[in-house]
Amino acid sequence: MTSVVLLGKPEREIPKLPYEIVYTKTRDMEICSMEIEPILPGKEIPAASESAENLRCWRYGMEIDVLEYMYVKYARVWIPDPEEVWKSAELLKDYKPGDKVLQLRLEEGKDLEYSLDPKTKELPPLRNPDILVGENDLTALSYLHEPAVLHNLKVRFIDSKLIYTYCGIVLVAINPYEQLPIYGEDIINAYSGQNMGDMDPHIFAVAEEAYKQMARDERNQSIIVSGESGAGKTVSAKYAMRYFATVSGSASEANVEEKVLASNPIMESIGNAKTTRNDNSSRFGKYIEIGFDKRYRIIGANMRTYLLEKSRVVFQAEEERNYHIFYQLCASAALPEFKTLRLGSANYFHYTKQGGSPVIDGVDDAKEMVNTRQACTLLGISDSYQMGIFRILAGILHLGNVEFASRDSDSCTVPPKHEPLIIFCDLMGVEYEEMAHWLCHRKLATATETYIKPISKLHAINARDALAKHIYANLFNWIVDHVNKALHATVKQHSFIGVLDIYGFETFEINSFEQFCINYANEKLQQQFNMHVFKLEQEEYMKEQIPWTLIDFYDNQPCINLIEAKMGILDLLDEECKMPKGSDDSWAQKLYNTHLNKCALFEKPRLSNKAFIIKHFADKVEYQCEGFLEKNKDTVYEEQIKVLKSSKKFKLLPELFQDEEKVLSPTSATPSGRVPLSRMPIKPAKARPGQASKEHKKTVGHQFRNSLHLLMETLNATTPHYVRCIKPNDFKFPFTFDEKRAVQQLRACGVLETIRISAAGFPSRWTYQEFFSRYRVLMKQRDVLGDRKQTCKNVLEKLIQDKDKYQFGKTKIFFRAGQVAYLEKIRADKLRAACIRIQKTIRGWLMRKKYVRMRKAAITIQRHVRGYQARCYAKFLRRTRAAITIQKFQRMYVVRKRYQCMRDATIALQALLRGYMVRNKYQMMLREHKSVVIQKHVRGWLARRRYGRTLRAIVYLQCCYRRMMAKRELKKLKIEARSVERYKKLHIGLENKIMQLQRKIDEQNKEYKSLLEKMSSLEITYSTETEKLRSDVERLRMSEEEAKNATNRVISLQEEIAKLRRELHQTQSEKKSIEEWADKYKHETEQLVSELKEQNSLLKTEKEELNRRIHDQAREITESMEKKLVEETKQLELDLNDERLRYQNLLNEFSRLEERYDDLKDEMNLMVSIPKPGHKRTDSTHSSNESEYTFSSEITEAEDLPLRMEEPSEKKAPLDMSLFLKLQKRVSELEQEKQSLQDELDRKEEQALRAKAKEEERPPIRGAELEYESLKRQELESENKKLKNELNELQKALTETRAPEVTAPGAPAYRVLLDQLTSVSEELEVRKEEVLILRSQLVSQKEAIQPKEDKNTMTDATILLEDVQKMKDKGEIAQAYIGLKETNRLLESQLQSQKKSHENELESLRGEIQSLKEENNRQQQLLAQNLQLPPEARIEASLQHEITRLTNENLDLMEQLEKQDKTVRKLKKQLKVFAKKIGELEVGQMENISPGQIIDEPIRPVNIPRKEKDFQGMLEYKKEDEQKLVKNLILELKPRGVAVNLIPGLPAYILFMCVRHADYLNDDQKVRSLLTSTINGIKKVLKKRGDDFETVSFWLSNTCRFLHCLKQYSGEEGFMKHNTPRQNEHCLTNFDLAEYRQVLSDLAIQIYQQLVRVLENILQPMIVSGMLEHETIQGVSGVKPTGLRKRTSSIADEGTYTLDSIIRQLNSFHSVMCQHGMDPELIKQVVKQMFYIIGAVTLNNLLLRKDMCSWSKGMQIRYNVSQLEEWLRDKNLMNSGAKETLEPLIQAAQLLQVKKKTDEDAEAICSMCNALTTAQIVKVLNLYTPVNEFEERVLVSFIRTIQVRLRDRKDSPQLLMDAKHIFPVTFPFNPSSLALETIQIPASLGLGFISRV
Repeated sequence: MTSVVLLGKPEREIPKLPYEIVYTKTRDMEICSMEIEPILPGKEIPAASESAENLRCWRYGMEIDVLEYMYVKYARVWIPDPEEVWKSAELLKDYKPGDKVLQLRLEEGKDLEYSLDPKTKELPPLRNPDILVGENDLTALSYLHEPAVLHNLKVRFIDSKLIYTYCGIVLVAINPYEQLPIYGEDIINAYSGQNMGDMDPHIFAVAEEAYKQMARDERNQSIIVSGESGAGKTVSAKYAMRYFATVSGSASEANVEEKVLASNPIMESIGNAKTTRNDNSSRFGKYIEIGFDKRYRIIGANMRTYLLEKSRVVFQAEEERNYHIFYQLCASAALPEFKTLRLGSANYFHYTKQGGSPVIDGVDDAKEMVNTRQACTLLGISDSYQMGIFRILAGILHLGNVEFASRDSDSCTVPPKHEPLIIFCDLMGVEYEEMAHWLCHRKLATATETYIKPISKLHAINARDALAKHIYANLFNWIVDHVNKALHATVKQHSFIGVLDIYGFETFEINSFEQFCINYANEKLQQQFNMHVFKLEQEEYMKEQIPWTLIDFYDNQPCINLIEAKMGILDLLDEECKMPKGSDDSWAQKLYNTHLNKCALFEKPRLSNKAFIIKHFADKVEYQCEGFLEKNKDTVYEEQIKVLKSSKKFKLLPELFQDEEKVLSPTSATPSGRVPLSRMPIKPAKARPGQASKEHKKTVGHQFRNSLHLLMETLNATTPHYVRCIKPNDFKFPFTFDEKRAVQQLRACGVLETIRISAAGFPSRWTYQEFFSRYRVLMKQRDVLGDRKQTCKNVLEKLIQDKDKYQFGKTKIFFRAGQVAYLEKIRADKLRAACIRIQKTIRGWLMRKKYVRMRKAAITIQRHVRGYQARCYAKFLRRTRAAITIQKFQRMYVVRKRYQCMRDATIALQALLRGYMVRNKYQMMLREHKSVVIQKHVRGWLARRRYGRTLRAIVYLQCCYRRMMAKRELKKLKIEARSVERYKKLHIGLENKIMQLQRKIDEQNKEYKSLLEKMSSLEITYSTETEKLRSDVERLRMSEEEAKNATNRVISLQEEIAKLRRELHQTQSEKKSIEEWADKYKHETEQLVSELKEQNSLLKTEKEELNRRIHDQAREITESMEKKLVEETKQLELDLNDERLRYQNLLNEFSRLEERYDDLKDEMNLMVSIPKPGHKRTDSTHSSNESEYTFSSEITEAEDLPLRMEEPSEKKAPLDMSLFLKLQKRVSELEQEKQSLQDELDRKEEQALRAKAKEEERPPIRGAELEYESLKRQELESENKKLKNELNELQKALTETRAPEVTAPGAPAYRVLLDQLTSVSEELEVRKEEVLILRSQLVSQKEAIQPKEDKNTMTDATILLEDVQKMKDKGEIAQAYIGLKETNRLLESQLQSQKKSHENELESLRGEIQSLKEENNRQQQLLAQNLQLPPEARIEASLQHEITRLTNENLDLMEQLEKQDKTVRKLKKQLKVFAKKIGELEVGQMENISPGQIIDEPIRPVNIPRKEKDFQGMLEYKKEDEQKLVKNLILELKPRGVAVNLIPGLPAYILFMCVRHADYLNDDQKVRSLLTSTINGIKKVLKKRGDDFETVSFWLSNTCRFLHCLKQYSGEEGFMKHNTPRQNEHCLTNFDLAEYRQVLSDLAIQIYQQLVRVLENILQPMIVSGMLEHETIQGVSGVKPTGLRKRTSSIADEGTYTLDSIIRQLNSFHSVMCQHGMDPELIKQVVKQMFYIIGAVTLNNLLLRKDMCSWSKGMQIRYNVSQLEEWLRDKNLMNSGAKETLEPLIQAAQLLQVKKKTDEDAEAICSMCNALTTAQIVKVLNLYTPVNEFEERVLVSFIRTIQVRLRDRKDSPQLLMDAKHIFPVTFPFNPSSLALETIQIPASLGLGFISRV
């Protein structure tokens, strides 16, 4: 809920409303209500006479004095203040012309009188309206003056934490002294491609504008970064270069952008130092030209340096440091390679300890040294050169420690064996004596002779310092030269962008030669800046056809002339340097004589004769003349340089001074493009007099003037872009703003001059549409015309009478300064009057409602009062009556109570007496009753006792008698039982044996009878068996006799039983004694048990308690484990998504590398020379290599082509990817290994074939016989099968017939069938016996065969045939018996062989399991090793391992396939031979059948139906038509025609049906070739038309359908659940294409990612315009005034995108995907990705655009989001997860609309914005900007409260969302219900060469 309360100040402001309007709005914009809550009015409505009068004035076109109208009561102005520079105040009274004093009230409540200047009567500057405060562009301010600029910068910097602000064409950057998260790669991507005015100010916006103008205008650009030391110039230049490096990339393989960025740490280490104002101050200027090629990619760079501060090498002020490199060396002194430098602490060396601050807080010099060395290595500076540099730097440090001892006033000497000098000479490789000599002497040359002169100690120290400075300066120049060589472009430069990082205007207490040169350079740059600003203004006016009038602006040419013109300051300085006895004093006198009182810009200080003052454009600066001549001459003694040049051991040192011998022209730079600024030429030993020597003596000032002239020429030839860096305070406090320092820098850097130039013309500019939208409220209906331009003209003529205050251009209206504020005030007054009218009406309505309520309340009160009175009277009457009644009942109660008391006493006495009498009587009766009971029990006991004795005696007698009788009976029974049972026991075994023998006899009898019927010879065997049986019977009789003997033993056993009985009596007696003892023990045990039971009960309670606790703990542990399980499950799902995302990113990277490789291959093919004419032989293994390696992975597809190419072509086009080269090398090695294995396999197969052929040639005749016998055996087996089939058919016919009478046992048909069955079974037995005989003969013959001569083989054959015939005639039965034995042996051998094979197979399976376990362990070890590696090495190792594994598997599978192919071919050949011979035998058998037999057989009528052609869902094509198939179905197929006219996924179905046919033919080459061609064809199509959404969507859908088909028809149970039986018949039978499914899945992932990129490219231009800029709800957000950099208009023009455009595009995407038959789950993932892109891009732009962060824009965003959600509901996609991706954007829009005042609001924001990070929430609150003056800004304290509350939230510090993020995609299995056999191939596809099968 958002509350909007219209409040104001008395009289002039809107009076406080007596109500609150509360707008309630749901997220989806379905409910919108307005509640009016009354608020008690505090006072009367103030009169608004002035507002009404003003409204009447402009309404009737009356002319108003604008100043009189603006300077009215409550108007706010700026007044000067010595502390805050400008203070805000409010007018307490209207200003009238002629007033000399203004009545003001300051913001702190103090009143004062502000006196106007009596001469100028200039009024104080007005404040801008609050809605304009905090604008991105200072030129958007209505009042353009210094206080407005200062206040706007302060509000943005302090309140909104925004460090960048536009000021026309200038970017003002304020140093925050804090790391801000606004320079990441996501921010770079957000600014890339955007217009400069469309985003918030940023250094990236300036860089993007320069890059865009370079590409668009084909003109070189420059970015000029200037400012004070510590203002952030170097950082700004660094970020600009980083932007170019990231956006453009490099055109070569050398990664030039990395080298450009790597130059920064080198130059910072040798050129930056800590100062009192900055810890990393650049002590030199540099101009870096970044070169680009025609495709605008970085190809190189070049650096020029200006004015290195050499004096810092030998001197540092307090709290300052020398250059960073010296402290980095000292911090790294402990390294082994630096031991020879003999370094120590920085406090040891004179050149590093003078400032007393050797350490910078937060900076690790040792770590910075590592970065410096890495940068040097990247830029090609070898380790030897690096050590040489460090030797020179260490030598400079040791040189600074060299001390001198004075001998007299004019001479000095170095102490003997002075250690610092010894170390210096050792490092430099020079002689100690020579160096010590020339440090204390100098050589003077005259016209006639040369002599050596000693120098004083002071001069020696100066000479030492000069030498150190000279060495360092030359080393600096040498490093710059080498950096330029490393950055030099290898190809032709097309254009460049220069980045100038140069010192700003400087003024100190003591200003010397360095400040003079710096300020001189700034004068030149300011002149160029002024001219450029003036030129841009003129171009804008001419473009809009505005009359151009000359604007008076400050021209600093006189100041430049004062410095550089003839007889200027530099000329006089050079002239004085040439004088033999020139001095600073004489030079100062020449300046006074030449320029004092002659030039207005030159002044002399009152109290000094050694200084002068120059009036620069920024300020007056006083320069001290001391040191000017020395610094300008930069004197170094020539002899010292010669000593250094003579170094033989150190080769780098002479290189530093080689350039000094070259003569440079004054207007040319060095070959590397660097301008030497601080070089003191040393006269060579043999120098010619003349031009060379003159040029050699150029001064520093002359060199600097020439280099500055070159720089200005370069800048004038480019389009400049300006960045002005401001230092907010001198104490480096973060986000602290010192107004004095800021104003000083604003004046110095030219920002205020830009404002002044803009204010002199027409600074405020509006398009006609924006003006109409903003000020429509000031127009009447009749004023609105169809022509917006004319409408604006008519309204302006009424509003502003002075036509000079505005101009009408072609597309814009131009306003003078202050006119927009005037219009805003009129607009605010109109709105205020309307608000007052609304308030008046609503308040009257509320008062009338209040009166009605009060009247109703009065009547109600009267009614209630009268009722109350009546109720009171009735109450009085009731009370009186009640009193009488109470009295009556009271009196009655007293009398009744007395009577009751007497009655109760009487009754109590009676009760006591009667009770006493009754109790006595009762006691007597009780005694009598008890005595009777005692008598009864005693008599009964006596009678029972007597009866019991009698009964026991009788029972005892009965028992004795019965026992006696029972014993007699028992004895008889025992005797009988013993005799029978023993006999039975003894004869049980005999009976079983007799039964077995009887059974055996029966079997023998049956066998005997059967043998008697078959043959007579078995009678003898029968008689022998009978004799055996008789002998067995005799044995049985003998066993009976033995049983009789056993009965005798029974008697002896009975005697033993009697003995045992006696022992039993003894044991019984012992038992009684034991029982007595047991009873006693039992009693004791029972007591013990009772005690134990008590303890047990206690233990049980304790156990139950423990069980309860354990149960509770188990429940708690279970709950915690379930929670952990849920958390771990979620974490595993996240990890799975991350792994899937990484895998898909790897696929994306691989596809990118593959495309890069294809491009390089195409370029290489173009570069390869044309081959010679003639036949070119193709490798025979070409096709096999392709077929073998295309199914394993996609990598082999990409590597297949380069493997086939010849070596020369590989050399001509080397790849630039190390990973790809490693993969290619590995695959080539594997190919070679495979080829060698293949050759070895072929050789072994040839040897086996030769051996087999020899064996077949040895016994040809015997082989023929064996073949005949095998054919005979096959013939018998076939007959056996036929008979079995006939038998089964007969049995089936008998069981299936329905008539029971036919199948009855007595039926004729049954008998006939039974006869046939018996005959067939007999014949079957005969055939079996024949088969057995033949088999036995074959076995015996095989064992007996020996190789003999040809003549004997024929006789052996005839003998064998005769033997067979004899065996058939004479002893068939015996032979059958023998054959059965042989068959049994054969079967046993077969069983043993099968058992062995089974054991072997089991062993092999165990071996495979073991190998799989080892492989699993190895994989786990590899995975653990890979996880420890860095990401790049991990990817490379995993790829290497995967390639090795796939290659090994490929080789194994190929070997298995080849073996199977050979086996299948052999079996096919054998099958054909056998089928042919069996056919011939069947024909022969049919000929042998007599005609009578044919007639006798029953003939059944057979119905032969006509069968229609049944298609199997396959497509047949020829191998040579494969390319045509791919061409027509993939390469040249138009998706639109297929999607509209044919079934979805038709190409996928056709391809799969072709694969099915190849699988049906068992042609692996055809399958591989087709699948490989299909995959490559799809890749080619996507590469050719990859930016077409329809094409990419079509092939994504077909690839997924093809993948689903391969799964659905793979034969795996998991994929066959939803298949019909017919579809299950269509499954693949011969090949497992699981690996191809993985390849297709990877291809589908790549297509999906390409689809997302196409979506992003299409949606990207629409999102910001449609979701943010366009006003979907017209009139909600007003247009604010904008500055020079116009933003995109929110009004929908013809070319702009709206929300409807986005929804139409979404509809188009959705309809195309549905037409292509894409899986619904995949469509949901695509929609989710689209909505994520929309939400991320919208939120990112919202976070980078201050003008979009307002309440009304939040409403627009929520409405737009609700429209997107409505679209999801219409498409039934709410469960796709797309809505959740918009949650950050929704919460950001809610954040813009909620109240932002109290702690409760802060708590609500923290709980609501859980999808936003803390940085995003704070950023939105900082950027929140009111569009109208009725809204309020967010207080800084509220933002601090939010930050404190969100302090513990753990979220990403990243500000922007990753708009390039792609969710991991999955392809859920989606089987098709379409039957393959029903698919028709349309003729439009041109596939007539394939046919349905």
